[in-house]
Amino acid sequence: MSVSALFTDFYELTMMQGFYLSKKNPDVVFDMFYRTNPFEGGYAVFTGLGDLLKQLDGLTFLKEDIDYLRSLNKFDPRFLEYLKTYCFNGDVYSMEEGSIVFPNEPLIRVHTKLLDAQLIEGLLLNTINFQTLIATKSCRVATASGDSIVMEFGLRRAQGENGAMAATRAAFIGGCNNTSNTLAGRKFNIPVSGTMAHSWVMSFDNELESFREFARYYPDNCILLIDTYDTLGSGIENAIIVGLEQKSKGKKIGVRIDSGDLSYLSKIIRQKLDDADLKDAIICVSNDLTEEIIYALVKDNAPIDSWGVGTHLVTGGTQSSLNGVYKLCAKADVNGKFIPVMKISNSMGKITNPGIKQVYRFYDSEGQALSDLICLADEKLKVGKDYMFFHPISEADFFKMTSDKYSRIEPMLFKVMDKGHRIDKMETLQELQQKVKNNLNLFHKSYKRFINPHIYKVSLSSKLSSMKLRLIKEIKLK
Repeated sequence: MSVSALFTDFYELTMMQGFYLSKKNPDVVFDMFYRTNPFEGGYAVFTGLGDLLKQLDGLTFLKEDIDYLRSLNKFDPRFLEYLKTYCFNGDVYSMEEGSIVFPNEPLIRVHTKLLDAQLIEGLLLNTINFQTLIATKSCRVATASGDSIVMEFGLRRAQGENGAMAATRAAFIGGCNNTSNTLAGRKFNIPVSGTMAHSWVMSFDNELESFREFARYYPDNCILLIDTYDTLGSGIENAIIVGLEQKSKGKKIGVRIDSGDLSYLSKIIRQKLDDADLKDAIICVSNDLTEEIIYALVKDNAPIDSWGVGTHLVTGGTQSSLNGVYKLCAKADVNGKFIPVMKISNSMGKITNPGIKQVYRFYDSEGQALSDLICLADEKLKVGKDYMFFHPISEADFFKMTSDKYSRIEPMLFKVMDKGHRIDKMETLQELQQKVKNNLNLFHKSYKRFINPHIYKVSLSSKLSSMKLRLIKEIKLK
């Protein structure tokens, strides 16, 4: 699959040219991480890796790309000639897609030449930031709904075709059961769903006729939209008439509400359906739902069986983007030895962690995640030892993880691309969705609260913390 390498910020190309013409192209290592959890939550769901690797594997400059760059009169012919044969040739280490992740820990580690590393920054961040944001939102919605069905209805509110397709992919991985996006259904093998719009009801002479016609054509998927005119008047009454007709044929119906007080309406509608001996009829709701609204309705015991969530799911709702960044952490010297580097800032939260790193997750005897430790890649952790956990910023804030407090340690970063070619296992979206559910179950419920979630500790190893403090002093004393 060929992907245009022009999908990058322009300054990446100007820097590439400068590095190329000055013959400055050492081996480097870049980290991708994010700084704060989205939605004021306690975690994020790492998503987008599959799409990213597919794009990197086919990244190239097309002839029309070179022609366009030449027309800008900003690029040397020697550099353009180099781009003609360009392909990404780096190694990529990554956390598994579907992992539950936290701020400041490297999610992706890129080992390649400096020119390669600069070029892919925009592509990498665009893919991972958006899909991780949407998968996290979807996971929160699914968690709020309990055992109910969540339908992703966001195509019409998504940011263009690419945004809609990526959002549907991420929303399914995060926990949605199906989608209204038909193209995504075909491409990703996601179950598709959809019933009727108000225009269907309004197109007929009366509401009852519209319901009967729909039931005639879709007897096995008969969900009737009952709030076009009068939800508790004609809407539910006509739905009951059709429901009883369908029941006599051995079929079931459902009703959908798209407006009003969903708790109040759903309870009355449930009672009316039950009184009419339509106890197997389901109730679906939509109307600008969020995880907070769904959670409140579930807590209020609203008898709702499925939720159609659109705008606030595929756009991120209250948060427009994940604040993921991509930073240089190591570069090779003239002898090929990697030297740790870091960004210094007056804002403590923007000081990066230097060196080539690995992340380890500690688990207790019941399999619950305890804490993550960011280490240098050459540190080999073993069960049975005590480890010091240092705060990423505060030198005085640390604790000891004694061997009696944990029973298992797992590395989080694995090689997924070798010399520009994907080598990881290609998982289906269904497998990734199940992985998210399994991984989420490894964390205490306090980390998953919607309001004031408990902060999961991500710390630095003693060796990494010492290196960071030493480099800060050396840089500031220069």
